[in-house]
Amino acid sequence: MRFASLGSGSKGNCLVAEAAGSRVLIDCGLSPRETSRRLGRLGLAPADIHGILVTHEHDDHAGHAYAFATLHGIPVHLTHGTRRAQEEAGRPADGIGLRMIEGSEPFAVGAIRVEPFTVPHDAREPVQFVLGDGARRLGVLTDLGAPTAHVEQMLSGCDALVLETNHDVDLLWASDYPQWLKERIAGPFGHLDNAAAERLLAALDRSRLQHVIAAHLSLQNNRADLARAALARALGCAEDWVGVATQDEGFGWRDLN
Repeated sequence: MRFASLGSGSKGNCLVAEAAGSRVLIDCGLSPRETSRRLGRLGLAPADIHGILVTHEHDDHAGHAYAFATLHGIPVHLTHGTRRAQEEAGRPADGIGLRMIEGSEPFAVGAIRVEPFTVPHDAREPVQFVLGDGARRLGVLTDLGAPTAHVEQMLSGCDALVLETNHDVDLLWASDYPQWLKERIAGPFGHLDNAAAERLLAALDRSRLQHVIAAHLSLQNNRADLARAALARALGCAEDWVGVATQDEGFGWRDLN
């Protein structure tokens, strides 16, 4: 099993995971042309993708999922709430192979077992995902207002984690963002700050971890060194062991052995 990121941040998110010849995207917030270009950077083509898993309807996650799916005939897996929100945003699903999912019911895309789990975030019916191949598990968590016991349960014992470290609290409150936006980001349905991500990671069973990646960093309100330091404290490891997913480059293939 292996995974990589095409890009991570408020301008577009997309992650690819592969197991035994099956490949899925988690989210598609980049344009179809850019998604194809970045897949090529990883040695893949759109025809290699067997499903798109949508976490929620926000543009940086779902903005181009339907367009990419239509162009390349790829099924889209999403919750009923996310589908309704997409329709209300002017994105009808005509001609798209939709697969409706529930927040607590696992399903399979080829050889990949997908475990959705519900999260507190300011979207209609948001989920995040744990992907597995029967032996290894990858947890992906990119939009979370506050950790919950359910989130901890789902992410414990994973072999790899892609974990949101959206902002540094001091940088956010000192920024020129409007007050309402600061409160939304820092609120219980917003995004994880570095310290909250550190606490979440420290609460998990980390005994199997081979990779930890800091993701969804704000370009204005966070820095890679701050995110790395926070997660490294929870892990008790060197800061350079922690990976960072960037907006323009994402990160390259990571193998799970």
